[in-house]
Amino acid sequence: MTTRELDPRTPVLVGVGQASERLDDPGYRRRSAVELAAAAVTEALTDTASDPVAVAAAVDTVAGVRQIENSIPGVRAPLGRSDNYPRSVASRIGASPARAILEVVGGQSPQHLVTELAATIAAGRSEVALLFGSEAISTARHLRTAADRPDFTEHVDGDLEDRGFGLRGILSRHQTDHGLVGMPSRFALVETARRARLGQTREEYALGMGRLFAPFTEVAAANPHAAAPTVRTAEELATPSAANRPIADPYTRYLVARDQVNQGAAVLLMSVASARRLGVPRERWVFLHGHADLRERDLFERVDLSASPASVLAAQHALDVAGIGPDQVTTFDLYSCFPVAVSNICDGLGIGPTDPRGLTVTGGLPFFGGAGNNYSMHAIAETVQRMRALPGAFGFVGANGGTMTKYSAGIYSTAPVEWRPDRSAEIQAEIDAWPAPEHVVHADGRATIETCTVTHTREGARTGIVVGRLDDGGARFLARNADGDDTAIDLLTVGEPVGKPVHVRSYDCGNRFSSLRKQL
Repeated sequence: MTTRELDPRTPVLVGVGQASERLDDPGYRRRSAVELAAAAVTEALTDTASDPVAVAAAVDTVAGVRQIENSIPGVRAPLGRSDNYPRSVASRIGASPARAILEVVGGQSPQHLVTELAATIAAGRSEVALLFGSEAISTARHLRTAADRPDFTEHVDGDLEDRGFGLRGILSRHQTDHGLVGMPSRFALVETARRARLGQTREEYALGMGRLFAPFTEVAAANPHAAAPTVRTAEELATPSAANRPIADPYTRYLVARDQVNQGAAVLLMSVASARRLGVPRERWVFLHGHADLRERDLFERVDLSASPASVLAAQHALDVAGIGPDQVTTFDLYSCFPVAVSNICDGLGIGPTDPRGLTVTGGLPFFGGAGNNYSMHAIAETVQRMRALPGAFGFVGANGGTMTKYSAGIYSTAPVEWRPDRSAEIQAEIDAWPAPEHVVHADGRATIETCTVTHTREGARTGIVVGRLDDGGARFLARNADGDDTAIDLLTVGEPVGKPVHVRSYDCGNRFSSLRKQL
C-alpha cells in the first residue's frame, strides 16, 4: 500500500520527544514534572519537522500519564503538584485542547493510550492527539527538606477526564498486612515460582537474571537520558554487595526498577489528513501495525503463579494483528521492571534471553530508569526513531501494569498501513473464564509452600512471606512469619522452600506460618 491509497483518517505517529536531568548534571534545573513533560512535548513538536506552533494549535486531545505521587489515594506530593496535569502541560506549549485525559495507574498506560487514541482518530473523533508523561521523583526526594525547596503546586481550569486510580486487583489491604507492601515482593513471588518450575538452584537462577539484564546496562550506558548509565556484568548484577543490597529474594537492588528519576516523554499522533495539512514530511510518519490490551487474572487467582499467559497472549495478538511473527521484529522493548516480566514474554514467544536483537531500546527500568507509569512512553519514542532509521522494519513495545496484570503491546513501522482493529475484547472474555483456585483469607492447619520471598529493609530486618496450599482441601492462602520467628525465615532461605510443609494459623492480624518441626 502507498500513502496515496491510505484512508485520510489513518492514524500516524509524527513526533516524539524526551527530556531528563540528573541531580549531578552541570545544568541541573530542578524542573517539575510539568516542566519535564513540556520540554519533551516541545521536542516532539519540533520532531515533526513542521511548524511547531501550527501543530500545537491543532491539538484537540491531550492525555497525561499519572505520576507516582498521584497513583495511590491519600499520598502527598512532597513539593506539590498540578491539579490538572494534562492542561498544565498543554498551556506551556500554547495548546487549547477540547479534551484532556488523566489515565489510570499502570505501566501499560503509554501504549494503551497510543492504541486508544489511534482508534479514536481512525473513527474520526479526533484529528491531533498529544500524549505525555513525566516524573520528577529524584528532585522531589532531594529537595523535600531543603530550605529553598520549590513549590510545584499549580491550579489550572478546564475540563479533565480523570479516569481514577484503577487499582482493582493490584493492591489490597490483605496483601499489605502480610508484607506485600511494594512491587518487588509481589514480583519476587512470581520469580521464585518460576525458578522452582525450572528446577534451578538459587545460584543458577540469580546468574540467569544477571545474564538477562547485563546487555540492558550496555544500552543504558549509551542513552543520554538514562538515570544509571553504567555497564555491569552478570555477576555484578546477581551478587549481593554493599551497593547491591537484597531487596526481596531473589532480587538485589540492581535487578529492580529504578524509580529515582527525572524524566519525561511525549508522543504526537494525528490523522494522515492532518499530517498532510500541517506539512509533516512523509519520512516522519510511523504507523501502528499491531496492538493488543489484555488483563491477567489477579495474582492469587492464577492457577500458575510462575507466569502470566494473558501478557503473552497480548504480545502474540499484537503480532498477529500486524501479520508478522517474532522472528520478523527488528527491535524489542520488553517491560523490564523485574526480570520475570521479561522472561515471561521471552518464554511465551520463544525468544532467547540473549537474543542478538536485544530486548530493550532504552536500557530498561533498572538502568534507564523506571519513570513511574510512563516508562514505555520513552520506549515508544526510541522505537519510533529507530523505525525511521530502518524503513520497513518492525519494532515491538510491550508495556506492563501491576504484577504482570495489565499488558499492552504495540508493533511499529514506517511501512504504510491503514488502521487495523484487534480482538482484545474477545480474548479477554476467554481469559475471564479461566478457572481460578480457591483462595481463603483465614488459613489454619498443615500446608505446603507454593511460592515465597523474604523481604529486606535497609536496616537488615527480614520478613518471610509465603503463598501456600492447605493440605485439607487445597485452598490457597497468604501468610507471613510471626515477629521474631527466625526459624520460619530460615525455612525460606535454605535449600528449596517450594514444596516444603509448613503449619499456618490465623489471627486477627492475619495468617502466620511456621515450620512443622517447631510445632512438634
